[in-house]
Amino acid sequence: MSRPCAFFGLFILGVSFFALNASMAIRYAHAQGELPPPLHERIDREIETRAGGPVAEPANDAEFFRRVSLDLAGMIPTADEAQAFAADPSPGKRSQVIDRLLASPEFGRRMQEAFSAMLLERRAGSPVADAEWNRFLRDSFHANKPWDQLVRELLFADDSDALKPARKFLSVAGRDKNPHQLTQDVARLLLGRSIMCAQCHDHPTVDDYSQAEYFGLYSYLQDKPEQAKSEFESVFVAGKKETFPRLPGKEPVTIPVFMKDQAEQAKAFRPRLLLARDLPTADNPLFVRNSVNRFWFLMLGRGLVHPLDLDHAGNPPSHPELLALLAQDFAAHRFDVKYLLKEIALSRVYQRSSRLPTGVPVDSAGPTTYRVFNPKPLSPEQLAWSMLRATGNQPRFEQARTPEKMEFGWYNYINGRIATPPANVPEVLDLFVGVFGNPPGEPEMEFNPSMGQALFVLNERLVLQWLEPRDGNLAAQLRSITDRDERIRAAHWAVLGRAPTASDLAIAAEFVTPAVTPATTATTAAATDQLWTDYVWALLASDEFRMNH
Repeated sequence: MSRPCAFFGLFILGVSFFALNASMAIRYAHAQGELPPPLHERIDREIETRAGGPVAEPANDAEFFRRVSLDLAGMIPTADEAQAFAADPSPGKRSQVIDRLLASPEFGRRMQEAFSAMLLERRAGSPVADAEWNRFLRDSFHANKPWDQLVRELLFADDSDALKPARKFLSVAGRDKNPHQLTQDVARLLLGRSIMCAQCHDHPTVDDYSQAEYFGLYSYLQDKPEQAKSEFESVFVAGKKETFPRLPGKEPVTIPVFMKDQAEQAKAFRPRLLLARDLPTADNPLFVRNSVNRFWFLMLGRGLVHPLDLDHAGNPPSHPELLALLAQDFAAHRFDVKYLLKEIALSRVYQRSSRLPTGVPVDSAGPTTYRVFNPKPLSPEQLAWSMLRATGNQPRFEQARTPEKMEFGWYNYINGRIATPPANVPEVLDLFVGVFGNPPGEPEMEFNPSMGQALFVLNERLVLQWLEPRDGNLAAQLRSITDRDERIRAAHWAVLGRAPTASDLAIAAEFVTPAVTPATTATTAAATDQLWTDYVWALLASDEFRMNH
């Protein structure tokens, strides 16, 4: 075994020993009846203690099932799944469906899409192919690889074939060739600290972000031991300073000086290897806080610290005790991602309706109170998958052959340089990410609708093609139903995951009934079919479909 691998192996052995002792302690506490309530109950206690007013009622089954399917599987449920869940009288069905979604292959894909967007920020360009990176992330989340281990692999991937895809995190858009960019990205994404201003001087408005902290992290991100001591000088204060690798709030790591004949010994002190050892640990509170804050954001649409990369004393969390609780519990459960997501999904705050009780002013319950579920926009990937599923075209696109090299490009397609619409899932995702995603390098934390997005929903010929009857899709299914109200119900279950209300039925009935004038005593079947197409399109274009509510 090489020295770096041996070094890493000893570290993993230590973590395993700690985890074994923690597991034994938990079993003992169970036996003695000393364990605290489940995490989801403690989450609710912290939220409701600070709510400041009445909270919304629980979401109904249809709302909950759609919400959790989007968050854990990345797409809406099928009409059959939604109806079966609504009809199931089992009192424990919500917990059961959470378990089923977490165990499904769709969970790994959903996490891959979400964290690829979060960690790479839609940037392109890397020696690692997208397919290899996607498979690595998907398999890691599906297998429930501990979060600290996954981050450790992103920061230092050895030469094994299994970990080569992890190198995309450091190499995307030339990050590894620009140590200052890499320093800023690692600080933002893994520590929750936007320290760019501290490159040239202590941050002018955030006392927590110092130039010494910046260059301590910068020193960690060098490749060789002899590069690990950094000199820096403030543009405002004369006098040079230096630092070895150092994490915020920690002591510097001294790197020995190696002779030319000690190349093998030096490999064990590569700064990035030491960063992979030191940063993703339970002893690093910034890492653990940032981690749980991002998973909370993924499920609730807003971080307890928000924006996610501004964790400092001047921007305190909305619920500091809850953030501390989540961090402590996540570390105690060995960074078990599925455990954390399940506990959040089981909480009343996650399962709350997005509507306040009657008579409660909307402006009395801001998003930080969590008195209602805060609606959040579907990500580009969620929107693409959900439209494919709602229109019944998902099987056809999943079965379509994907060329080894994708010639399709969303920008050229939108601008008319490519005439053929997307023909497979990767091309569909490329189009939706291009239209609905943020520009490369911009984190996706807020809802930023645009005129281009509205025009896409209104006019995109791909979506209109999905509404044409073929291969048993939704349009073909609707045409096979002769009863008008049954057809309306089928459309609502497929697109919105719920039964239509009496008001929905009345509005839809009026919409799909052709107008008859003195000049036209009858209408053609084609005109009637077009009205039904327009109605389904209206459901797809609705706020109810566009948001996870």
